[in-house]
Amino acid sequence: MSFKRVALSALLLASVSACGGHSDQTQQGQQQAGPPPVGFISVQPQAVTLTTTLPGRTTPYETSEVRPQVNGLILERLFREGDQVRRGQALYRIDQQPYRAAVASARASLARARAAIASSAALQRRYGELVKINAISRQEYENSITSAQQAQADVAAQQAALQTAQIDLERTTVRAPISGRIGRAAATTGALVTSGQATPLTTIQRLDPIYVDVPQSSADLLRLRQQIASGDLSRGGGAARVRLRLEDGSIYPVEGTLQFADVTVDPATGTQTIRAIFDNPRGLLLPGMYVRAELVEGTEPDALLVPQRAIQRDEKGQPTVLVVGQGNKVEQRALTAPRTIGDNWLVTAGLKPGDRVIIEGGSMLRPGMPVTPQPWKPNAKPAQPGGQGQSPQGASAQAK
Repeated sequence: MSFKRVALSALLLASVSACGGHSDQTQQGQQQAGPPPVGFISVQPQAVTLTTTLPGRTTPYETSEVRPQVNGLILERLFREGDQVRRGQALYRIDQQPYRAAVASARASLARARAAIASSAALQRRYGELVKINAISRQEYENSITSAQQAQADVAAQQAALQTAQIDLERTTVRAPISGRIGRAAATTGALVTSGQATPLTTIQRLDPIYVDVPQSSADLLRLRQQIASGDLSRGGGAARVRLRLEDGSIYPVEGTLQFADVTVDPATGTQTIRAIFDNPRGLLLPGMYVRAELVEGTEPDALLVPQRAIQRDEKGQPTVLVVGQGNKVEQRALTAPRTIGDNWLVTAGLKPGDRVIIEGGSMLRPGMPVTPQPWKPNAKPAQPGGQGQSPQGASAQAK
């Protein structure tokens, strides 16, 4: 019986010694591991181009609704729908017969007025001789002068009437007021049209170049102007550049330029309309298309960029970042990051040039913890804690 007790005591002592030895090895391994490694980047100021992407609609450079200026029946349509037409090209012919008759009547009236001038002028000369010898009264002579002047005025009036009749005759041929792409015909041969009617005969649109109208917040435009005025942004020489992304996601191959910003703010939406102009030689852009315009606001010469993967949010939703501070200890910084540029955040406050921002290995870190900083290599494999780079299975095998 005493022999069994002695054996059991020896077994318990061996077990305790083994557990104590394993615990000592673990503590020694943790001490040898040291502070965890982290990958960092050193933020440095750099020049970046700031852009804003906004929705917009294409608008024709010029639009003309073609309406008749005289009354009559359409005898002929002289264009094909969808064709490119030139300014002054004949589009419709209206029945000319009434207007030719009006021109002939105006010519006859002008001839009669001119004949009356000759008669009144001769009468004025004859009365001028008779009044000298008191053969007629002074009143009769003055009446002859008035009659001659009235005859001259009648000639001028008939000349204007003839010119009006000729203009109306010319307008029986409806011509294109601008060059551009002509649309659907709203009137056919045999239709009765009237001068200045509400419904246009057709519409012509000039599509090369073409406008893109983009609404932008008036607050954003005000901020942009203030940044340019203070020197924080540089616009460079020339007009601001604009790029287009089409409805299918492709990039329009031609860059446009900013024309102007509307001088009035829409009180309902708080936006101003920005108009850009684009060359459209192939007619790829059509009126009314939905596009996304990338407006180049300017260049910020000393911007600090931080990768998005390094930014975290606190309980208030404010952006924060972990940096390697003095003594290689972790520090947390609150940031002001108003916008993204690619896969980076533009930081305007909270960091200074040279700060070491932790990019990798910061998920389990807390402010004040010591770390082993290493320059971050985007294509390198993540470092293992302790720097041993071995698999969990290998570590278990060594522990055993």
